[in-house]
Amino acid sequence: MIKGFFEFFNYPVYIVIPLAILKVLGVVMVLWRKSNWLTEWAYAGFFFDLVLATAAHQEANHDLGLSVAGILVLFISYFLGKQVRSNN
Repeated sequence: MIKGFFEFFNYPVYIVIPLAILKVLGVVMVLWRKSNWLTEWAYAGFFFDLVLATAAHQEANHDLGLSVAGILVLFISYFLGKQVRSNN
């Protein structure tokens, strides 16, 4: 099913597994927070992934609601997390 989505958006199929692995590692880095540098890069990776997903849905004339909502949730998570960590 995932392969079909990637083919529909004209993305190469070989990127599915590395992208999934990097997303899992990104979640681990955001939750672990041992390295600020790696946490920042994880958030950057999620941001670029969501922006490219939004562009792909726009190009396919799909509804952009969930991908834009994902970007908003990412911003809220990032800035709220920074605020909480700076208060502690």
